[in-house]
Amino acid sequence: MTIFMMSPAPAQGAEGAAGAGGLFGGGSGMIIMMVLIFAVMWLLMIRPQQKQQKEQARFRESLQKGTKVVTAGGIHGTVKEVNASTVTLQVDKDVTIEVDKAMIMRAPGA
Repeated sequence: MTIFMMSPAPAQGAEGAAGAGGLFGGGSGMIIMMVLIFAVMWLLMIRPQQKQQKEQARFRESLQKGTKVVTAGGIHGTVKEVNASTVTLQVDKDVTIEVDKAMIMRAPGA
């Protein structure tokens, strides 16, 4: 590298100083941009995820006997019994399993 490339930029005139401040003027512009970026992230990522989690919680609370569900592990079954924190699923004619309610993900076809 040459000395010229490592030296600080030459002083700017009145036109360059106005451009350096940008639209919002100096340091406050950076804060405004950070707030805008966070707002966009919240609208596009966090809010939809929260909405989906609420919908999933409503689904788990509305489980009733006979509802067809899929577990987090991919096991398909029919709800046989619902307890406070567990669900008993019938996965075959004579096979039942007890699964934590939090692991019930969705109904088939949903």
